[in-house]
Amino acid sequence: MSKKDVFQKSGVILLLALLCTLLWGSAYPSIKIGYSLFSIGENDIFSKLLFAGNRFALAGLLVILLTWIIQKKFPIPKKDALSHIALLGFIQTTLEYLFFYIGLSHTTGVKGSILNGTATFMAVILAHFIYSDDKLNFQKVLGCIVGFMGVVIINLGGKVGSGFTFTGEGFIILAAASFAIGSLISKEAAKREDSMIVTGWQLLFGGALLIIVGALGGARTSIPSTEAMLLLLYLSLLSSVAFTIWTILLKHNNVGKISIYNFLTPVFGVFLSAIFLKESIWHWKNLLALVFVCVGIYIVNKPKVKNS
Repeated sequence: MSKKDVFQKSGVILLLALLCTLLWGSAYPSIKIGYSLFSIGENDIFSKLLFAGNRFALAGLLVILLTWIIQKKFPIPKKDALSHIALLGFIQTTLEYLFFYIGLSHTTGVKGSILNGTATFMAVILAHFIYSDDKLNFQKVLGCIVGFMGVVIINLGGKVGSGFTFTGEGFIILAAASFAIGSLISKEAAKREDSMIVTGWQLLFGGALLIIVGALGGARTSIPSTEAMLLLLYLSLLSSVAFTIWTILLKHNNVGKISIYNFLTPVFGVFLSAIFLKESIWHWKNLLALVFVCVGIYIVNKPKVKNS
């Protein structure tokens, strides 16, 4: 069985996609704890960008180091993959988090979470126009709508707020678009270069740009504690593992089939935040949201019944 066949098996896709979204979900409470450990204020956007840049740059270095050990040679990207890797790092790492952090400071957390969930819709729609074997159909549209309802349900009861501002809600939508576009670029980059090399260099490049933006913006720096450094290391490890696996899944499967799993990230985020931040977890909306997301994933990935 070839590597491609392995990563196209339903069970393998399910387990790996669950691992990715679980890791990304764990970033929700970890980042909140990180802000406290690094003494980053709620509205200190540039310090948040510096924090994110350190996280992703370190993640990139870890992937590059691991690739070097596995392949027994320094992983230098092929020339025809360089532009894709640089573009991926700029859009999916730098731009996405730049838009997300600025946008979140000008809107409510509930709105931010719901609007960020539109990334899955965007990825599925973009794939329809780019790939002949990844067209929209009733099954995909229904699955996306059901899954998105899970994101809406889990945010019920929070402060939604009113109105629309370009630097608030607009930037969150641009962050979602950056992730969606990045998914397509990631798939193309992985066709030209090894998935680990793509992931390592795009994270390092995108993270370095975030560090520059944060530093130029006047981010406050302080000597971190051992606990703070360990947390940063965990965030970097989860990013390196999740992005590498996600890139591999996108390489071997349709974008729509994989992107639907991203609806699980905010759901896992709520559950893990409840556990680590001592919040109530057994609330009806949490469980109902999980059901909706799981049903949405099933609908999108349900095998079509062939007429005899």
